[in-house]
Amino acid sequence: MCGITGFFDLRAMTDSDTGAALTQRMADRIIHRGPDDSGVWADTAAGIFLAHRRLSILDLSPAGHQPMVSATGRFVMVFNGEIYNHLEIRETLKREGASPSWRGHSDTEVMLAAFERYGLRGALDRFVGMFAIALWDRQERELILVRDRVGEKPLYWGRFSDVIVFGSELKTLRAHPSFKTEIDRDALTLLLRHNYIPAPYSIYRGVRKIDPGTLLRFPSGGAKAIIESYWSARDVAVAGQGEPWRGSDAEAVVELERLISQSVGLQLEADVPVGAFLSGGIDSSLIVAIAQTRSARPVRTFSIGFVEEGYNEAQHAHAVARHLATDHTELYVSSAEAMSVIPRLPQIYDEPFADSSQIPTFLVSQLARKHVTVSLSGDGGDELFAGYTRYLIGDKLWRVISVLPGFSRGILATGLTSLSPGGWNQFARPLLALVPKRLRYPNVGDKLYKLAGMLHASPGEIYRDLVSHWNSPSSIVLGTHEPPTRLTRPDGQPTFKTFAERGAWLDLVSYLPDDILVKVDRAAMAVSLESRIPLLDHRVIEFAWRLPFNMKLRNGGAKWLLRQVLYRHVPKALLDRPKMGFGIPIDSWLRGPLREWAESLISEPRLRREGYFDPAPIREKWTEHLSGERNWHYSLWSVLMFQAWLECQENGQSAAP
Repeated sequence: MCGITGFFDLRAMTDSDTGAALTQRMADRIIHRGPDDSGVWADTAAGIFLAHRRLSILDLSPAGHQPMVSATGRFVMVFNGEIYNHLEIRETLKREGASPSWRGHSDTEVMLAAFERYGLRGALDRFVGMFAIALWDRQERELILVRDRVGEKPLYWGRFSDVIVFGSELKTLRAHPSFKTEIDRDALTLLLRHNYIPAPYSIYRGVRKIDPGTLLRFPSGGAKAIIESYWSARDVAVAGQGEPWRGSDAEAVVELERLISQSVGLQLEADVPVGAFLSGGIDSSLIVAIAQTRSARPVRTFSIGFVEEGYNEAQHAHAVARHLATDHTELYVSSAEAMSVIPRLPQIYDEPFADSSQIPTFLVSQLARKHVTVSLSGDGGDELFAGYTRYLIGDKLWRVISVLPGFSRGILATGLTSLSPGGWNQFARPLLALVPKRLRYPNVGDKLYKLAGMLHASPGEIYRDLVSHWNSPSSIVLGTHEPPTRLTRPDGQPTFKTFAERGAWLDLVSYLPDDILVKVDRAAMAVSLESRIPLLDHRVIEFAWRLPFNMKLRNGGAKWLLRQVLYRHVPKALLDRPKMGFGIPIDSWLRGPLREWAESLISEPRLRREGYFDPAPIREKWTEHLSGERNWHYSLWSVLMFQAWLECQENGQSAAP
């Protein structure tokens, strides 16, 4: 795990000393991603400058130093990530007589040899791993930027006049004098809708994130970038539907365990200590259970606990760890300790990002880094095996709505909004007291109002509304038009039989790479921890999309097949409970200890002075939230995270966290 950066001066006007010093400064902005080593390589005549910050994981010797030049000298590369099957590729190259005189045993060296042997696309097809690559082809005089299939590793780029700048985080791009810090108001609307800014957009106009599974070519001479897709989640879904799994349930369990075990085994390889996050939920428990079967010693596991009722999963993680006999470490943190992370968030995430589980994710990463350099995570299970409750809720909702005549929908919507959300909450309180606690839904009124707004929507619109935090963000951000995304471009979507399948695919191409993977990458890298995600091995993903959907959602239960694999290792009694999520009580904090902080950021005079938001709807939500009438913490957190980020930028506090 590392950080990469650099620039391509298309006019080759940057002299060697100036360029080298500038590239080193750009790299030093992300020293947290690679504190162990750094390097710069330049071809001044071509105008290309590459830099690398290294977190040493494989081949700790100087033989793993980057930038690295291929054996023939054709390719020069900086690379962030891991190629887990590098030993297999190395052996294949040897059998084919294409093995160079190896200098060390790093995956970087194998990648360069693969590019020379198989070409760019042929090599990428063989790589199993996570990666962001900047490759300079000296023969073609071409810069190539590549991002891994699912988007585990970040890669930004922008063109300013005749200079192309790129890097793992925006900090590196801002260090280049050509960079222009113009905020993209249209992208800001996406933040308000999703709590994140989806690729290819970024908070800055003219700066883009490379889409997962995509490469960009920048030929010398200033020609327009050539964009190519080498792996497509759409193609995977279509292929899976065209060639579905024909085996039995029992055979599917065996095959899924084989694939996950294969992935975990590869990802346990490192020349430094490896551990795993453990929440006690299905996904992390499965990864840890299989890791235990592949490890010669107890796996180091880590969990964070909270004293607040309803937010603490540490006791569940402890029970799973005890059953599996892991070497377990847990840390209980107070609200004050969790809130102390908030001032660091703008620097850690580097562009506005408003998934509040970013806080516990940072805390568990910080805990793990005290003991290990690499940690496995269970992310991806919800998207691949239908773990989110919105899939089931949306499916049931659409089945009802789709058979209702238009006038009936109108009558129902009127009825649902005839009582205020607070009134519905009060009405439902005695009824909820009669049902088991695990089946009670908080803020019933808010959910009923959201349902009323969906009654005239299409399946795609319903799903977008389910995952939206502001339903009309372009009316909140001044002078904007909300740009299209994967959720609003039906031309790029496969055809699905069910609402739930569509939702799972949309999450795979948007929520997973742009929220979950951003959250984990920035939180872990802020403390120089490498995070690895075994469920996102592309072979697991491709198998998951071949499965009939009733192997994921069955009898009202989520992640059915994943559970069957886990039950072979951990008793059901330790696992069968409602999904909790990795949350914190932001709603009550905003009414209490964070109230003054929030008020200072979203005061009406400040919002008017800065000129990004219409203050009225924000102040209305703030007032309703403080009164307890509504729970608007999701909507408010996105505004607050932008405001905190903006303040950080204006104060010049955008260096490493």
